Amino acid sequence: MSTISKENYLKAIFSHSYEMDQNASTTKIANHLAISSSAISDMAKKLSKEGLVKYEKYKGIILTTHGEKAALKVIRRHRLWELFLMKVLELDLSEVHDQAEILEHYTSDFLIDKIDEFLDYPDFDPHGHPIPKKNGTIPKTPGVIPLIDTVINQEYEFVKVNDRDNELINYLNKVGLKLHSNLEIIDKLNFDNSITIKFDNKIITLSKKIAENLYVRLKKN
Repeated sequence: MSTISKENYLKAIFSHSYEMDQNASTTKIANHLAISSSAISDMAKKLSKEGLVKYEKYKGIILTTHGEKAALKVIRRHRLWELFLMKVLELDLSEVHDQAEILEHYTSDFLIDKIDEFLDYPDFDPHGHPIPKKNGTIPKTPGVIPLIDTVINQEYEFVKVNDRDNELINYLNKVGLKLHSNLEIIDKLNFDNSITIKFDNKIITLSKKIAENLYVRLKKN
């Protein structure tokens, strides 16, 4: 198993288990990585032998303490690179994820620590995701909920977006909805679970899928 595939696999498990609060089943990880469930099972067995995961057929996959540490390490590299590419090299938000996916596998601990220091030890990446610290702790994001779970006539701050799909990022750029924008929930349609929001004097309707991938927190008065 290559280092790249191992690190991507550990990231996917962490994402489902800790960030999405879901069971990291072989089917979900297979969909996440766009590979077959049988390939995931084979990989799980190999990583289990290395002490990185606990795996039982039909019961999902759990990171060990060693596996979680390895996952956080690569996630830290990825998110620091995203911020560096955007702040320093001025890449567009839709460009940084794919480039960071490459760079995260080839960056030494020394260099990533220097990038962290250069950026003044940031807590969040350009998509609003917390950047794990060198000691393995993760900045807290209290009160953050999916846009789909919001309440009509309430105001929120847009604080995080799923960064896996550039089409979504490009759409947000097109309509002008940026991270940390304030928005109001105007309407929610039960028929298709779409949500109508108002921000910057604009009113737009978002599909259920988009609303599930945007995250907000209640706006403070």
